[in-house]
Amino acid sequence: MSMLSSPLVPGRMARRALLPLALLLAGCSDSGVPPQALADDDPAPSGTPIAAVEVQPRDLSRQLSTSGNVEARSRIQLASRTDGTLDAVHVDIGDRVERGALLAELDVAETLAEQRRAEAQADEARFHYQRARELREREVVSQADYQQALARHRIAESENLLWQTRADFGQVLAPRDAVITARHVEPGEAVDARDTLFELTAMDSLIIRLGVSELDVGQLAADQPVPVHLDALPDSVFDAHIARIHPTADTTSRLVTVEIALPEDAAERGVRPGYLGRVQMVIDPRPTALAVPAAAIGEHQQQHYVYVVEAQQLSRRIVEAGVTRGDWTEVREGLSAGEAVLATNPIDMQDGDAVRVVSWRD
Repeated sequence: MSMLSSPLVPGRMARRALLPLALLLAGCSDSGVPPQALADDDPAPSGTPIAAVEVQPRDLSRQLSTSGNVEARSRIQLASRTDGTLDAVHVDIGDRVERGALLAELDVAETLAEQRRAEAQADEARFHYQRARELREREVVSQADYQQALARHRIAESENLLWQTRADFGQVLAPRDAVITARHVEPGEAVDARDTLFELTAMDSLIIRLGVSELDVGQLAADQPVPVHLDALPDSVFDAHIARIHPTADTTSRLVTVEIALPEDAAERGVRPGYLGRVQMVIDPRPTALAVPAAAIGEHQQQHYVYVVEAQQLSRRIVEAGVTRGDWTEVREGLSAGEAVLATNPIDMQDGDAVRVVSWRD
């Protein structure tokens, strides 16, 4: 019997037609997805999946972190001003001295003898000059004789002053209040003029010289407060300030030297030249700048733009971009806090594109 004449064909065909549907329903039931999830009134997701970010204030301040050694602004290499032998040395390393204090004495006996001879000659020339002046007032001597006596008097006075100065070179005096940080001589040593005898350090003017990038130095100014941390004194913070910014940058490193002055009592608080000082400070403060990811900003015809997500569509918005710090760029105008923005490169997107947010960037 042929299939066309069989009365069972329609029922068999109906069962075959229902079999796939039954298998489908059974598969959905086994996977845990309810059958109602396939209802005709649930539309499939539409729109391009995107990552978005919420516009909010961020701290885009620039941080300056650098370090340098503590040193004295005034450090004097005190040299001998004459040749001679050291008779006595009155100070040692670590001694505090005041301006004018006697540090050492040289044997200048020969110089003193010459000075006494010059002093006697000056006294004699002064007597002849005074006598010539009296006689000139009575017109007893000529004007030429008077001028000659005056010249001899001045020469003798100058000669006496010269030898007195050389004799004074025998005493080595402190040029200012300071601490002796090096002593290079002992009594009995012979020294030549310009030989270094002592090193004096002014402990009341300690500084740190920092090398600051040319990109950051423009944000600094004289007298600007600077907090300084020292590795040797970790529990203390020193309220220093910028004393001086050098006028030129190093042509190789492009760094500008900035002098940081520590407080006058820094030495009394335990700071010593040679300690390592660290500076961490905020420059170009922008603590509440509205920002978006730098990659989210596009540029067209010298204008910056972003795509704002509104009602599951992209809306192109012209913005004014500011500084970039790391992955974030400041937006000065064009956006408000709380708006959602496309977080990725907008080059392949168009105004009005349908989108759906699948992830949010922090």
